[in-house]
Amino acid sequence: MLARDERGFLRQSVSTPCLNAIAKAEGIWIEDVAGRRYMDFHGNNVHHIGYGHPRLKAAIAAQMDALPFAPRRYACEPAAMLAEKLGQITPGTLSKVLFTTGGSDAVELAVKIARAATGRTKTLSFWDAFHGAGVGAGAMSGEALFRSGPAAPMVAGALHVAPFGGGSRCPYGGRTPEESGAACARMIDYVLSRDPDVAALVAEPTRAVPYVAPPGFWAQARGICDRHGVKLIFDEIPTGLGKTGKMFSCEHDGVVPDIIVLGKALGGGILPIAAVVARPELDVAQDWAFGHYTHEKNPVTTRAALTTIEIIEDEGLVENAAAVGAYALERLSELADRLDVVRDVRGRGLLIGFDIVTPDGAPDGDLAEEVLYRALDLGLSFKTTMGNVVTLTPPLTLTRDEMADALDRLEQAIDGAVAGRS
Repeated sequence: MLARDERGFLRQSVSTPCLNAIAKAEGIWIEDVAGRRYMDFHGNNVHHIGYGHPRLKAAIAAQMDALPFAPRRYACEPAAMLAEKLGQITPGTLSKVLFTTGGSDAVELAVKIARAATGRTKTLSFWDAFHGAGVGAGAMSGEALFRSGPAAPMVAGALHVAPFGGGSRCPYGGRTPEESGAACARMIDYVLSRDPDVAALVAEPTRAVPYVAPPGFWAQARGICDRHGVKLIFDEIPTGLGKTGKMFSCEHDGVVPDIIVLGKALGGGILPIAAVVARPELDVAQDWAFGHYTHEKNPVTTRAALTTIEIIEDEGLVENAAAVGAYALERLSELADRLDVVRDVRGRGLLIGFDIVTPDGAPDGDLAEEVLYRALDLGLSFKTTMGNVVTLTPPLTLTRDEMADALDRLEQAIDGAVAGRS
């Protein structure tokens, strides 16, 4: 299977050749073609409600029988209901929507809206961020992996500042998180005060690495954007719909953006759909065409998204993410007290991470990779980010007992990797 995959697909970093071949995905589990099962604590952040939720599959099947497609120029009930639902659950007055099939396109739509509303053309975002693989969204991203090779040169007008912080990689040296946030806010203000052509600040309210902004940072950023007439766009593609223990990550900070972007889990881990939700005052481009997306109002994908949100609400998954995530952070903090290779445990809800470091505190990507493969042998799958950050993003359906089981496996993997160096 792996050989066939490599023959058929164009090769690219981090996805070809593939790590393994899977035959089944159900709940929190994936199963490979050899019958080995793994708790999936990665899932590309699409599996909030677990894989193959029976209620979602039934809703999709029923919608395919009732109305499988609607041309973009025609209204249909599932799309209208989803638009209304997103207006109900998003913070503030966010209520006007557009749909796309992927988050990268949705980010670019959000920027077009900001451009239309402000008459400006540039964007400001953070180094190390990720907003999508498109040429425009990639320009706003800050990960070198997605800005090199055929992606370069990037789209003009995409400005960047150093992010608000990040453990051992904090761009402001040894500052406290609060000092780091204040320094970052000053940089944002500095850039916006000197470039009047910036239409939007595009940002992840909780960076998916993850890094959590210090208290008060986003309130400062919101005020700076308002002073300079810049729209604030929050990319909640990986963090929205309950991942961080609130329906939207920005709710932790009490800050409402001008535009919020959703994707990944919106389709329930089955169908691709993304959304842009904007303040009604930004509905100013009725004479222009933003994209003519063929599946903009697809009744099947919008029904999947609507049902996904209903499942999250009905099963109390946001609250579950908060409770199980708090337990995990407590366990991992105890692990960090015991092992000097584990540092900077952080996260919100079920978006959790920590650094793997050398005894002197330097990032240790080799040890992190060893931990990853030992964990896979123990039936636990997760992602390492930025080389040495163990990132855990399980489904919101995860129970406390399942989390305890996963953390036992992770601890065994770390202990084994450390012992292997002795």
